Amino acid sequence: MEVIHTSRLRLKMATKDDALFIQDLYSSEDFKRFVGDKQLHTKQDAERYIEENILTMYRNHGVCLLVVERLSDSTPIGVCGLIKRDQFDAYDIGYGFLPTCYGCGFGLESSLAIIEYTKKNPQIEELIAITTSDNIASQKLLSRLGFTYVKVESKLSDTIDLLLYRLPLINHETHP
Repeated sequence: MEVIHTSRLRLKMATKDDALFIQDLYSSEDFKRFVGDKQLHTKQDAERYIEENILTMYRNHGVCLLVVERLSDSTPIGVCGLIKRDQFDAYDIGYGFLPTCYGCGFGLESSLAIIEYTKKNPQIEELIAITTSDNIASQKLLSRLGFTYVKVESKLSDTIDLLLYRLPLINHETHP
């Protein structure tokens, strides 16, 4: 995927140089709680994850999560991009940010950029998103992006469900 710029952010392909950041982000409590524990205990684990998951997804499907950096100082603050899951026909938008960046609008800004980028691909007519029923911040972001709740995709525990959202891209206008 090409580098995507917004007024404050740069979204770029992950490289091995991003391994320590990926390890830090994916090891944060919220990331493990809402996305899952990817078992990235070392820099080598993160390098392997970048190669076997992020870059392999790009090679196989032409999409992947991108590293989100602040333009002002090139500091990596999160990931945002598209994921192609075998169980879904549509592409899935995904994102995650360091806890220190919550409430700054980076999730909205980077997700809007991904949606606009995706609209240029006429083969992608809709996006989906999944989030857990206890991730209220993610549900609010999806709503702001124009996604609508579709259904409970699966039950994760007695108290937490995996929720499926949908965003048709045909005639869609984003409203930040």
